[in-house]
Amino acid sequence: MTREELSAASEALESAAESTASDAARERLSDLAAQLDRLSTADRGPDHGRLARIQSALDDIGSGDGSDVAETLSVADDHIDDYRSDLEGV
Repeated sequence: MTREELSAASEALESAAESTASDAARERLSDLAAQLDRLSTADRGPDHGRLARIQSALDDIGSGDGSDVAETLSVADDHIDDYRSDLEGV
């Protein structure tokens, strides 16, 4: 089962990683994109806590080294929000 919203978020982060001028942001974004890609096809979907940690990292990157790709990070964040809106729990 593919979780389309997480896959789309992963693609947005890969795009941001390729576009940022910061090596540190590029590395973090590539790592987060890989995490979301794995989560999009895992047997079990991620819980709110895991996704909240990823979104927190996006906020951190967007306000720091990755501010040059903040708009793309916002798109990825929106995809994650869309996925989380259907999750049970918190």
